[in-house]
Amino acid sequence: MCGVAGIFNLNEEAASPDLLRKMTDAMAHRGPDGEGFYTDNVIGLGHRRLAVIDLSPAGRQPMLTDDKRYALTYNGEIYNFRELRAELEKLGYGFHSRTDSEVVLNAYAEWGENCIMRFNGMFAFAVWDREKRVLFLARDRYGIKPLYYAFLGNTFIFASEQKAILAHQDFRKTVDKEALLEYFTFQNIFTDRTFFKDIKLFPAGHYGIVRSGGGSGRLEKVMYWDFDFGEPEEAADDREYEEELDRLFIQAVRRQLVSDVDLGTYLSGGIDSGSITAIAATELPYIKTFTCGFDLHSASGLELGFDEREKSEFMSYLFRTEHYEMVLKSGDMERILPIFAWHLEEPRVGQSYPNFYTAQLASKFVKVVLSGAGGDELFGGYPWRYYRAVVNDDFEHYIDKYYNYWQRLIPNETIREIFSPMWNEVRHVWTRDIFKDVFKKHEHNLRQPGDYVNHSLYFESKTFLHGLLIVEDKLSMAHSLETRVPFLDNDLVDFSMRVPVRLKLKNLTDVIRLNENEPGPKTAKYFEKTNDGKLLLRRVMERYIPPEVTTAVKQGFSAPDSSWFKGESMDYVQRELFNKKARIYEYLDYETVRNLVKEHLEGRQNRRLFIWSLLNFEWWLRKFLL
Repeated sequence: MCGVAGIFNLNEEAASPDLLRKMTDAMAHRGPDGEGFYTDNVIGLGHRRLAVIDLSPAGRQPMLTDDKRYALTYNGEIYNFRELRAELEKLGYGFHSRTDSEVVLNAYAEWGENCIMRFNGMFAFAVWDREKRVLFLARDRYGIKPLYYAFLGNTFIFASEQKAILAHQDFRKTVDKEALLEYFTFQNIFTDRTFFKDIKLFPAGHYGIVRSGGGSGRLEKVMYWDFDFGEPEEAADDREYEEELDRLFIQAVRRQLVSDVDLGTYLSGGIDSGSITAIAATELPYIKTFTCGFDLHSASGLELGFDEREKSEFMSYLFRTEHYEMVLKSGDMERILPIFAWHLEEPRVGQSYPNFYTAQLASKFVKVVLSGAGGDELFGGYPWRYYRAVVNDDFEHYIDKYYNYWQRLIPNETIREIFSPMWNEVRHVWTRDIFKDVFKKHEHNLRQPGDYVNHSLYFESKTFLHGLLIVEDKLSMAHSLETRVPFLDNDLVDFSMRVPVRLKLKNLTDVIRLNENEPGPKTAKYFEKTNDGKLLLRRVMERYIPPEVTTAVKQGFSAPDSSWFKGESMDYVQRELFNKKARIYEYLDYETVRNLVKEHLEGRQNRRLFIWSLLNFEWWLRKFLL
């Protein structure tokens, strides 16, 4: 796990070593164990190293093939690298390290762009071909590792984080107002936009090529993989699905335990992290586990059930882990927001500052941590969202209903009013089209309720999960901590996409609509009616974790901010958001924002996600647009 950076001058000017160093310095937190640079006239590659496999100097990057034709800068982990290495050795390749990085490099030398189809892991990397004068870039299937790029005149520039691109002397910080509109509609960005107009996010499941000569400024992107949820043509017996999930899950966790440094797991109290910990503990005795809890003295309503430390402590006892906990209070959000905004680089899904604190805790004891991300999206963990996928007239009807649901922050009828200071610049943007475009390369032949559910699983894996992965990467790497996600093992994902919907959800006709702003145990009402969601996973994990966990209601990992915002944190919210000089009001209408926030403070409407997003955006403006 590292940080990569690169410069490619398309006008034949020599790449600047000084600029390359500034870029890697900007993300030194991603790799405190070393740095490296490579220049070849027009090309410059930089690297910050977080040493996890083969801690010796042999693992330094950028890394070159023996014939010096190819140069690699790489961020990630390939969990099947040992098998690939054995195959490459039979083909005559020699190795000078025990790293997966050298396997990636030689794999590209042997198989070219097709090498990525052989990788089971997470990655974002670039390879320079000196002979063809071509730069190759790739990002993993799911977008676990980020990669950003920009064209600045005749220069193509890329990096693991946006702040490295900001180091370029020619970069002009201009807010992308269309991205802003997109975010405040979905609390996420579905396109390749970022909050900076000239920086783009390289898409997951793609590779790209930039060619030298002519200064054309083109990045040729090719999709090599995409999610494909669908009902099996011939469903197997339920018992076969159970046994195969059991086998693949254990295999996935074991694969991701490879490390030459201390490794631990998050243990939230839920089924996903609990299952991972149960398997990992059989391989690594007294494995370290980490939990973040919340002080609930001022919480109310549904948020009184937020703290999951009791379940985490029970599982730690069962699995004999070395367990560490921390407890967040209302003032911890405001304390961390400035540095949080700097590391996250732009707002994304959820209220994620607890993740920052949890990563900080884990980083004091381990260098690698396993996370349960992906279990919900693959196995149907959000049943209250899928209620609209039961009965639809056609695809367009489905889009209308699901789009209305995913307007998490500002409904359509309020968008023009709240964005009035910049409305003339974004009035041409139709966020429904942005929503629909997520499906543009996905099959629209929808005939039965299960087809619509699979469509929802596709959408949430492409957007919601992707946003969560970006957040997880940024906030863990802020503390030089590598996060791994066993649920996103290739074999396990391929299997999950062919599990019949009836083994994920059951009473689709009984579901009820819930307010997504309600955090934590909001789903208690839903489960009382249907006891639904992740059915196959729950059934299999009963073999490893206690029934108190496998039968529990779904609870998201969020602080009780709905209570705090109208209680102990009210003064902070009012001080920041009722200040007409706040930076956000260069883009948003003050009176409209004030009225919406007051609805929450007075207990008339739950707008916790909206308030969080406003605070996050305000601090982004302060940190990046000085």
